[in-house]
Amino acid sequence: MIFMIRCVDKPDSAAIRQQTREEHLAYIREHLQDVYCAGPLLGEDGQTPVGSLLLMDFPTRAYAEAFAEGDPYNRAGLFQEVEVKPWKEVFP
Repeated sequence: MIFMIRCVDKPDSAAIRQQTREEHLAYIREHLQDVYCAGPLLGEDGQTPVGSLLLMDFPTRAYAEAFAEGDPYNRAGLFQEVEVKPWKEVFP
């Protein structure tokens, strides 16, 4: 099942994101077989990362939640909010 994992950064946390980016990317690469699509949420300027959005294929919600909890960004305290929900593709 595909799960949407939406993460919103805490205000003024760009340094945390920058310091843990490589560890976060390595974590995603470890789970590449589960990635449907993933990338940063951007601020109004269209360039500044303000969060993350991942669509991940996991067998259960518990697995999706464990993945989100284990994300180095999350462990470093970057996120003010993390939301995990089942997702269904309708288009294209």
